[in-house]
Amino acid sequence: MFSHIMVGADDIEASKAFYDAALGALGVRPGTLDPKGRVWWRTDKGLFAISRPIDGGPASCANGGTIGFVAASIEAADAFHAAGLAHGGTAIEDPPGLRDGTFGKLHLAYLRDPAGNKVCAMHRLG
Repeated sequence: MFSHIMVGADDIEASKAFYDAALGALGVRPGTLDPKGRVWWRTDKGLFAISRPIDGGPASCANGGTIGFVAASIEAADAFHAAGLAHGGTAIEDPPGLRDGTFGKLHLAYLRDPAGNKVCAMHRLG
């Protein structure tokens, strides 16, 4: 359904360090800087990127928006959370853990990145 997701970031270096660490904990290789100053992380499932806003205004995060990344295990989701915290992220919502709801049993780990975007690592249990 999606080709890519891009979020705004005013401090590309801080956001790259955050995502290299957090996504690295999920097995994603470090992002690559393109000639326009954007950073891209590529997997066989899709693309994620950060960019300074093209209109020159400040980056802003979506109120109510969340970007979820697949975690292969509970340990990977927790490692995403720990790596993100160690690289400028902020813990939000409940601590990483099991949630039982409409979509079954999920292990979720929520953070805000250095630019304020809400991100989550999710591992679906059985």
